[in-house]
Amino acid sequence: MSFETEPNADDLSFLLQDERSLEKRLADIEPATAVILERAIGGTPPSVDEGARLLGLRGRDLSTLVAAADHCRREDVGDVVTYVVNRNINWTNICFVGCKFCAFAHLKGDEEAYDVPMETVLAKVAEGVERGATEVCMQGGINPDLPADGYFKIIEAVHQAFPQIHIHAYSPMEIMYGARRAGMDYPTYLGRLKALGLGSLPGTAAEILDDEIREILSHKKLDVATWVKIIKAAHALDVPTTSTVMYGHIETPLHIARHVDLLRTIQRETGGFTEFVPLRFIWQNTVLYREGRVRPIPQGELDLAVYATSRLMLRGLIDNLQTSWVKIGHQLATLTLAAGCNDLGGTLMEESISREAGADAGEFTSVEELQGMIRAAGRIPRQRNTLYGTIEPLGDEQPEGPDDDIYDLHEQSHATSGWSGSC
Repeated sequence: MSFETEPNADDLSFLLQDERSLEKRLADIEPATAVILERAIGGTPPSVDEGARLLGLRGRDLSTLVAAADHCRREDVGDVVTYVVNRNINWTNICFVGCKFCAFAHLKGDEEAYDVPMETVLAKVAEGVERGATEVCMQGGINPDLPADGYFKIIEAVHQAFPQIHIHAYSPMEIMYGARRAGMDYPTYLGRLKALGLGSLPGTAAEILDDEIREILSHKKLDVATWVKIIKAAHALDVPTTSTVMYGHIETPLHIARHVDLLRTIQRETGGFTEFVPLRFIWQNTVLYREGRVRPIPQGELDLAVYATSRLMLRGLIDNLQTSWVKIGHQLATLTLAAGCNDLGGTLMEESISREAGADAGEFTSVEELQGMIRAAGRIPRQRNTLYGTIEPLGDEQPEGPDDDIYDLHEQSHATSGWSGSC
């Protein structure tokens, strides 16, 4: 089934307000699907083919998948939903790679191209620290003029000025490029970054871990084998990473399922992934859309299917499933907390990549808003650090039932509802 034929899914109340018990829902769906879900609930994650089948579920069958994922989430991690206070910095948009899914990059010399000077980077980190950030996340374009020690200097400067903050920086694509510029192999390069203060890597630049798909998305991007090699090298040095997938473009359900399966294979070997973050493709301003290769897909059912299936496929390997409010908006991100998610990501304070692609959920969500979203879903908010250590336990607060209005995905005002943007 292609994801390009999605039905309109703005109102998901028929899914998430289904009053049937999980047992009743399982009895009502196609028997082969029920077996997959029952085995997942019992501790046997879906295979690749089974995962692809689950990703194609819609309507009342999707309701059963969502309920199964929520049940497994509760068993795996309880009712706490975590968030991190972080400061995101996209330090340059100069990039020669030419990814067709990206609207952030500019060539050197373009009017809108920028390369943030070091003093500005440090000022942005200082602003984050003043606002309570425990993490700074830094990523940027692949600048052809990057000095051989360019990535080293940024980490060193930030760590020396702010030794208390966790530095979460550089995608595997940036690591590949930086290592080549420095004339080092990946373990040596990563070891040097770690010695200078790097705490963890974003597992981005993954998109879909399938070389045929990657060739269409970005001819110059690192291939699957290189992405895996860099991730494993980081884990071997005790540098943890996140893991991601980009969905909703030219991929099929089978591509997503294979992608998740590769991640769990790596996790069995290294144990170095801290979380999994599905990221919806933002199409509005991209070359991929202008070329007619993708069509807009309504938000809702696709997103819930991806999050719920991810929870089931990653059981026992990656406990933390993060939703992305910056990609799918505050309303839908809140709904995914009922589809297997247990983390709401960070405050960000700045996020240029999604904004340039056309996302409209904003670049900053306050702690109060994050906590409000979590409580609206009937869950318990808790601040964490980058590696999921608790920073601010909120006592023995008990979850309440979700607010009814979170099921309406029509645009609500930021002032009256606590949400920003629309889904």
